[in-house]
Amino acid sequence: MRFLLIVVCFLIAAPSMAHQLKSSVTTVLFNKRTHNVELMHRFYLHDTEHAVSSLFKGKIDIISNKTDQQRFAKYVESHVALQTLNGDVVPLNFVGAQVDGKFFWVYQEAPIPEGIQGIKMSNGALRDLWPSQVNMVNVEGKGKVKTLNFAQDDTWLEARFEAN
Repeated sequence: MRFLLIVVCFLIAAPSMAHQLKSSVTTVLFNKRTHNVELMHRFYLHDTEHAVSSLFKGKIDIISNKTDQQRFAKYVESHVALQTLNGDVVPLNFVGAQVDGKFFWVYQEAPIPEGIQGIKMSNGALRDLWPSQVNMVNVEGKGKVKTLNFAQDDTWLEARFEAN
């Protein structure tokens, strides 16, 4: 009976422990139609709410206040960078940000550099607040999907594209 009680307690507690891992997912899409590289950063809204309360002073409402959404988007922009493999900076332009269900999205884009053979990327968003934060990046539209996982001390990672 005691074992059954322990199992039931664990099952009840499991959902509250399920989101202890801090993580985000970014898609870097090389869009042949628009000739842009498009970055779509997805954060759990719950994490975003906690982050803005630490990052910014005063009463913050990331869900419905567009100014607060812009402030967080600017924070993300300042923690993400893209380069070609030879180190040329790919300047990213802010496209927008939005709340969508349980996620907060930030969008960026840039023209695809001529002859690009791969990218170097830095994604430190929220890692200054939570060292255990993991930022996963999927690079799509240039051959097989490549995945970069920013964790621990990772600052710059690279993805090389297959020759066409």
